[in-house]
Amino acid sequence: MASHLTLQERKILGQLKQRGKNQAEIAAIMERSPSCISRELSRNSGPQGYDPLEAQHLYQTRRQACGRSAKLEDPAVHEQVEQKLKQLWSPDQIDGRLRAEHPRRPQRWVSRQTIYNWINDREPQWKTHLRRGGRPPQRRGKLRDVVRIDGRPDTINRRRRYGDWEGDTIVGKGRRSALVTLVERKSGYARIGRADDMTARSTTRVTRRCLKDLPAALRRSITFDNGKEFMNHRQITRLLGVDIYFTLPYRSWQRGTNENTNGLLRQFFPKGTNFTRISHQAVARAEKLLNERPRKRLDYQTPAEVLAKRIHCD
Repeated sequence: MASHLTLQERKILGQLKQRGKNQAEIAAIMERSPSCISRELSRNSGPQGYDPLEAQHLYQTRRQACGRSAKLEDPAVHEQVEQKLKQLWSPDQIDGRLRAEHPRRPQRWVSRQTIYNWINDREPQWKTHLRRGGRPPQRRGKLRDVVRIDGRPDTINRRRRYGDWEGDTIVGKGRRSALVTLVERKSGYARIGRADDMTARSTTRVTRRCLKDLPAALRRSITFDNGKEFMNHRQITRLLGVDIYFTLPYRSWQRGTNENTNGLLRQFFPKGTNFTRISHQAVARAEKLLNERPRKRLDYQTPAEVLAKRIHCD
């Protein structure tokens, strides 16, 4: 389901309208569907035409009328959202966690966009707790020919076998470098590689280098984030013989094992690290330390010990 336009997007739409762009051109520039732009113009235009601020007001009025924004008036929901914001959780993470904790109580769910709107329109003091200062995550372009996570076999979803991985990047200072992080879902074993830029070519090369020495039985699938750096996923399939899946946009918890590992890596590489200045040896050391930590869910075995048994068996 497509997200609603933000105020910033409405301002861009208004500017494009003033330049004489038609709906199809606007949709292409904004990476929105033509039907989305058509709906926006028909619903939120006033007597004098389309005005972004008026459009935002009309949208918010309808949202309040249908009761969605009222969810944050519920003291229990309001307290949970504020508590997680204090812990520096993103609206996306709050949204996903509320759905996971209350799967049968949608009245306790609050969408990421509702939280952003609430902060931007009514509680601006919370912007300092957000990494992007209250702006929703930037659109990063479209991945083509992908299989989404809802098409992933139940065997992977239930962690019934080894060899299914989750992948992402930890972005360095100025988005000029990154770590490619790959985590095996059943054991928690991590493979980490340094990429000196954020191009698809580099991340493909690092992904192959991280996994190529493993037996085929431990290279079955990878579930990636939606970054454009993974646009060469078909090449990764050819190189490694793995099936590739992608999470739904802005649903980072669908790679929960990977997200947790990325958080642990921040102990070694804080935000703002320039990875071009970090040696491959330092990255390998961090990987080794993580893989040799005992895990409760593994009965206090280490991921390295668990996967070593599979390598020996296979």
